[in-house]
Amino acid sequence: MQNVKEVNRQKSPGGRPQPLAFFGGQLWVGSWDTDKLYAIDTKDWDVVDEIAAPGKPYGLATVGDALSVVVALDDDDRYLFRFRPGRGFDNKVACPDVTGSHLAADGSTLYLCQQGKRRILELDSRGAVQREIALTARCAGFAFAGAGSAFMIAADDEFENLEFGRIDLRQNAPTVEPVAAVPFDGRALTFDGTMWWTSDRDKGEIVAFTPQ
Repeated sequence: MQNVKEVNRQKSPGGRPQPLAFFGGQLWVGSWDTDKLYAIDTKDWDVVDEIAAPGKPYGLATVGDALSVVVALDDDDRYLFRFRPGRGFDNKVACPDVTGSHLAADGSTLYLCQQGKRRILELDSRGAVQREIALTARCAGFAFAGAGSAFMIAADDEFENLEFGRIDLRQNAPTVEPVAAVPFDGRALTFDGTMWWTSDRDKGEIVAFTPQ
């Protein structure tokens, strides 16, 4: 299998970047070292905004006029927050079973990955579970590229042998259809309409790629 093609690799403004999402034409990045969110103009790689998160940011997704954020608080319990630039964080809701990491949104529908339970949950606007989707591989990040078209970075049980592929979240137990191998430790996934973006977390870098 061919590797994904790296198009751009840049230093993250905060160490150990994890969640990513495009919002308002900017790339928003969450850092585990600083517990902040950063907005980046990807043309010049300028940081145009930064804000302290309520805790460690694990997931980001754009939903309507805001970002949904998974945040781990001091006891590592996970909560969903709404974040609107200039207005801050609000609407704190506990994640189901107070656990979760990666987020993705298809229009107004929000999906939450629960890695330890090997599943993705479809949530309503109040964070209540509408549907459970069983995963056959570990999820290192997932995102949508158009309505209903979901992609995931899949990994084995040791979080190795990463593959970028399609996944049909309309099914209750979908398998990932591999497209290309990911030869680095990608975490999180987002799409800007042309390229995919992920975090090479332990190197403190953000990578844009295409499937080739």
